[in-house]
Amino acid sequence: MKNFLLFCFCLIAPLDLYGEGAVSLGIDQLQLPRYSPLLRNKKIGVLTNQTGKDSSLQPSYKIIAKLAEASGGKLSALFAPEHGLHGDEYAERALFDGMTDEKIPIHSLYGKTTKPTADMLKGITLLIYDIQDIGTRSYTYATTLFYLMEASALHNIPLLVLDRPNPINGVTVDGPLLDKDQRSFVGYIDVPYCHGMTIGELALFFNAEYQIGCKLQVIPMAGWKREMSYSDTGCHWVPTSPQIPESTTALYYPMTGLIGQLSLASIGIGYTLPFKVVGAPWILADPFCEQLNKQNFAGVHFVPFHFIPFHGKYAKEKCHGALIVITDPLQYKPVAIQFLLIGMIKTLYPSDFQQLLPKENSKIEAFQHACGTAKVYDILREKKSVVWPLMELYQKRLNNFLQKRKKYLLPDYS
Repeated sequence: MKNFLLFCFCLIAPLDLYGEGAVSLGIDQLQLPRYSPLLRNKKIGVLTNQTGKDSSLQPSYKIIAKLAEASGGKLSALFAPEHGLHGDEYAERALFDGMTDEKIPIHSLYGKTTKPTADMLKGITLLIYDIQDIGTRSYTYATTLFYLMEASALHNIPLLVLDRPNPINGVTVDGPLLDKDQRSFVGYIDVPYCHGMTIGELALFFNAEYQIGCKLQVIPMAGWKREMSYSDTGCHWVPTSPQIPESTTALYYPMTGLIGQLSLASIGIGYTLPFKVVGAPWILADPFCEQLNKQNFAGVHFVPFHFIPFHGKYAKEKCHGALIVITDPLQYKPVAIQFLLIGMIKTLYPSDFQQLLPKENSKIEAFQHACGTAKVYDILREKKSVVWPLMELYQKRLNNFLQKRKKYLLPDYS
């Protein structure tokens, strides 16, 4: 009887989502009394979106508005990145200014205007950034932070960055760095494709390495450790954009995103598994996965998979290929795995690869901007075997970055 009652209790008891070991986000920390002087008598502008929520899922900007009002201040303006304040706009769609239900102006920083103007900042005495990033350079939220920091320095307005987890983890560093001639909105700062830093650590890196001169303060998390993926944090995930619906998707984005940019295969965009599959009508799933698994890349396994995309690349066509399974997120190298996938497609299906490889300058440039270097495309076009040349391409600069990065890693997270 006792065991039966215990079983029933387990069925009806609520999950302890914030038990021992749960991470306290930067916005949670900002609500502690020791930080209240930072908001006192300030007119505040907040750059945020739908991911800016505390651990109880209350919107950050509403929390900040209440904190400001309690200390003689006011929330004066909101700023929105790509995908908008609510995250409901698709990539590359221009956004426009607006107004919240509380009559707070919303300024878009994506499209025609990417950096806060003097008019937008008029009267503001404190800026706050609170957005969940995904740990990959080509995701534009980090670029928008950089622009905000430049505006902060230009107009002499202090900036608080409320830190959040790198959802991949704070250990995985992989991929090419940024060549100066490839600087763009999808790659603005010279860090690897996967940098292994939090958004707060990136802000510290930007401020020092690019000599921005912003009056910057990072509000660190409590309880986050570098080995944690987002699923280890005890925090709820809010989709960062329409194609990043789950926290695990962030781990797959740097494994297949460039394949999608090349339009070599379907990567699950338009299916239920964005970034987690690679397939095409002309791929043979079993030999494809067999050859991939023979390479023994750490932390990953490839499972033969068949699917029909609802829309996008190969919409309504039967696709065959690989379901990617991460077996160890601390061991896997996402960009190296992506180059393995590209190389295997070229080796097994050379005619399809050559036919699909972009030839138009605009598409080539978009791919090069996402990679951060033109050399990746050159290797794909010119080399018969591409995997090892691609991995060797960035190794020396990657090692140099690892040394430079150390001084910007927050000791709270060690």
